[in-house]
Amino acid sequence: MLDHAMKAARSLSFLLLVASLGAAAKSEVAPPLTGGGLTRLAGLLPLSGQVVTVMEKRPSLSTIDLRMRVERVGGSPEALYQVIVSASRGVRAPYDPRLGISEEDYRRYLVFQEVLVSTSKTVRLGLLRDSNRVLFGNTPGLNNVLDGLSINLRTGELRGPEGYSALPTLVVPSTAPDRVLPVRNGFQWKLLGSDATAGNGVKATLNLLELESGLIILNYSRTSMINRRLTEGEIIIGYDR
Repeated sequence: MLDHAMKAARSLSFLLLVASLGAAAKSEVAPPLTGGGLTRLAGLLPLSGQVVTVMEKRPSLSTIDLRMRVERVGGSPEALYQVIVSASRGVRAPYDPRLGISEEDYRRYLVFQEVLVSTSKTVRLGLLRDSNRVLFGNTPGLNNVLDGLSINLRTGELRGPEGYSALPTLVVPSTAPDRVLPVRNGFQWKLLGSDATAGNGVKATLNLLELESGLIILNYSRTSMINRRLTEGEIIIGYDR
């Protein structure tokens, strides 16, 4: 009984949170895509029977800022090399005064960040695609995260099984030297909506990105409620077109 009450309270809290976020975001309406944008979107979305690779985020030590700082102050190249070698193995090397910077700066510049890597696991997407839309179905190995999502190829509108929709915004190419992903172009959708009476709601983000290598990344992260059943999930897949 207590467990059921806790789940109900959590579900209600989620619906209230999504409702408040939706009220605050009503003014942020994405403009419709042009013909060129729709063509690019269609070219990035997967095909029927598309084979994809499951990706995952892993922590990695970033040495970019540290390298620039040590080189700027004339620190020891040998000491810097040892730090970089250790970082490549995911290990933070002990502070070395020969770097020419303080220990505090050393810890600030040598930071963990997430990187995207392949799990080497491949799956064949269960989806239907025609000239009007792409509809994601059940794909074993993806934990039902994409099930029921559809994208209208005429408008770019994303609709989820919870009953809410959103238009895409363009993703700005990433050119920063410390970028996690070298993004060439892409699209992002933010689904947000709730109905306390029906017990449905969603707070989700879908990213469809083309990297400079030509690899396409599709990342969907969502907290969803259908008929008061709350589920959470995220999936990242990569594929070529």
